[in-house]
Amino acid sequence: MSFQSILNIISLWALPFIIVLILTTGMVKKVPVYEVFTEGAKDGFKVAVNIIPYLVAIIVAISMLRASGAIEMLANAMSSILIRLNIPADVLPVIFVRPLSGSAALGLFSDIATTAGPTAYSTKLAAVMVGSSETTFYVLAVYFGAVGITKFRYALWVGLLADIIAAIMSIIVCGWVF
Repeated sequence: MSFQSILNIISLWALPFIIVLILTTGMVKKVPVYEVFTEGAKDGFKVAVNIIPYLVAIIVAISMLRASGAIEMLANAMSSILIRLNIPADVLPVIFVRPLSGSAALGLFSDIATTAGPTAYSTKLAAVMVGSSETTFYVLAVYFGAVGITKFRYALWVGLLADIIAAIMSIIVCGWVF
């Protein structure tokens, strides 16, 4: 049995296993699973309503950056450095937008995949970057805002550092693998 087939089996059965494990644990501990689930869903809906203003602010900011062309101008200005580092210029916007918005980064990735094709190096690099980084500002604005945390302390710097490391490692790994 190959490593790939083992990973396929694990990915196929992971979610059903987790669901059965949660239900079984709830039954063993005599927890009213359905009632607890519906209470959590109610709380989740309240959180969703509370984060709408933060979502709107992030979406407007991303839309303004994309519409103004600021991200593309930065990519063009840095193109000579990017060529030396084997980074396609069309991937640079993904690096800068991903910490702000996951949906905007996915939109940029979709544009890259449509333009360059699914087998292109830039598509693969963008996919790895999107998958290995976090939406730091989104998390700070939405989740911290939803629970009332106003002092981020080190969360911003740690999140941005993690995003930088994710971008660097994506470039290194993709350069090595592809």
